[in-house]
Amino acid sequence: MFDFETSLLGIDYKVRKIIEQNNALKAEVARLNEANEELRETIKNQELTINQQKEETNILKLRNTLVQKGDSAEIKLKINQLIRNIDKSLSLLTQID
Repeated sequence: MFDFETSLLGIDYKVRKIIEQNNALKAEVARLNEANEELRETIKNQELTINQQKEETNILKLRNTLVQKGDSAEIKLKINQLIRNIDKSLSLLTQID
């Protein structure tokens, strides 16, 4: 009878240890998921910043083109391209929200 009780206590101890490990792993997974979500948000913010900087670069290029050349057809094409890029950026922003 003693061996049976000892075995049962040993099994009970091991089950409790496994449950504790499982709970610890669940907490770790939750923490990692939260960190992952924060990193995804950081990536979105950085992508927005990159897009804004690209737009600023395009505006500066357009300004330089206007200063250097007076060709109205080329200027209209550049302005239309810039407007399309702005519309695209705005649609991306609305998708994120």
